Amino acid sequence: MIKINPYRPGAGLKPMYIAGRDDDIHDAEQTFTALTMGIPVRSMIYSGLRGVGKTVLINKLEEIAGEQNVFYKHIEVEEKNDFISQIAECSQAFLREVSAKEKFKHLIKKPLEAIKSLVISFNPNDTTFSLSVQDRELYLSNNLTQSLTDVFTTIGETAQKAETAICFFIDEIQYMKQEQLGSLIAALHRTNQLGYPLMVIGAGLPKIYKMLSDEKSYSERLFMYKQIGSLTLEQSKKAIEEPAKKFNVNYTEEAVEKIVEITKGYPFFIQQLCQVVYKNINKDLIDEKDVENNIDEFLEILDNGFFKARYERCAQSDKKFIFAMVKCGELPCTISNVANNLGKDVSSISTTRAQLINKGIIYPVRYKELDFTVPEFSGFIQRLDEYKQWITM
Repeated sequence: MIKINPYRPGAGLKPMYIAGRDDDIHDAEQTFTALTMGIPVRSMIYSGLRGVGKTVLINKLEEIAGEQNVFYKHIEVEEKNDFISQIAECSQAFLREVSAKEKFKHLIKKPLEAIKSLVISFNPNDTTFSLSVQDRELYLSNNLTQSLTDVFTTIGETAQKAETAICFFIDEIQYMKQEQLGSLIAALHRTNQLGYPLMVIGAGLPKIYKMLSDEKSYSERLFMYKQIGSLTLEQSKKAIEEPAKKFNVNYTEEAVEKIVEITKGYPFFIQQLCQVVYKNINKDLIDEKDVENNIDEFLEILDNGFFKARYERCAQSDKKFIFAMVKCGELPCTISNVANNLGKDVSSISTTRAQLINKGIIYPVRYKELDFTVPEFSGFIQRLDEYKQWITM
C-alpha cells in the first residue's frame, strides 16, 4: 500500500508549505508591482548557507512574477557553464516574445544587434547566429562590460516601449567569474539609471556580498540584500505541522521541539527528518520518542547524500584543511588556528583555502575567519573514520 509523504527534501524542491518567508514574498510582490508601473526598483540578492531554501524562495518568486505578467527567466550559474551565453539566450527569448506581437516587431532590431555582438565576442562556440567571417568581424568587441550594457539597455528600452517588465533570476551567483559579475553589475546600473523596467533577483552563498562589493563600490546601492537563515521556533513549527495536517497527522509539542533541536531550524533538514519520521510512523500523533527513534536513519541519509556529495569533491589537501577547521572546536575559526592544527604557516595553506572557497565548501565570515557553507558539516566530519584516524595521529 502506497503511503503519501507530504515532506519533500531536495535541491530546490518546493515544500507543501513554505515557512518563514512571508515577508520576502510580500516584498517581491510589491517590487514587481512597482516594476510593471515603471517605478524604479532595486534588484535583490539573497544569501545563505546550503539548505536554507534560497532556491525554493526564488522558484516561488518566479511564480509571482509570472502571475504579474513580468517576463522572467531562470539562470543557474555553474562552474563549467558560460554565464554570457545563458544571459544572451534569455534576452533572445524576451525578443521572441515581443516579436510575437505584430505592433512591437519593429522594436527588436536594435537589441538583436547588441546580442549578436555579445555572443560573437564572448561565446565563440555559439552557432545561434549564422554570419559570414566578414559579418562576424563587424560585431567583434573586446569590452565585455560595454557589450553586456548594450544588451541590457536595448532590451530594457524595448521592454519599456512594449509596456512590459523583465526579471532575470540568477541562482548560484558565487560561481560567476569576477569579470562577468562586474560587467553584470555595470550593465544593470546603467539600465537602472535610464529608468528601464529590468531587474535581477540573485541568490548564492554568503561570500557573494564580498564578491559584489569588491567588484563595484556602488553595488550596495544597486541591490537590496537579504540574508536567508534558519527558521525560528514558530516558523519551524509551521514547516513541521502544516504538511502533515492535510493527512490528519499531528505532532506533540515535545516532538516539534526535538525536531527543531536536531535540525537547528534549517528547512532542508526539517523536510528530511520529517520525511523519515512520517514514513516510519503509522499513527495520527507523532511524539518525541518517534522522532528519537529515527535520528540515526536521518543522519545516515544526510551523511550518504547531502554531506558526502560535497566532501567527495575535495582533494586530500582539502580534507586535511577541513579536518583542521573541525579540530578548532568552535566555528567560525581563524586561518591561523587552522594552520596551527596542520603544523604549517598561514601562507602555505592559502591556496587550499582559496580552492575550498571556490568549490563552495567554506566561506570567509569575518577578517581571517572561516566557516562551512553547509550547516552541521562539522558533525558529519566528526563521524568519519578518516577524521577519527587523523585526529589521533
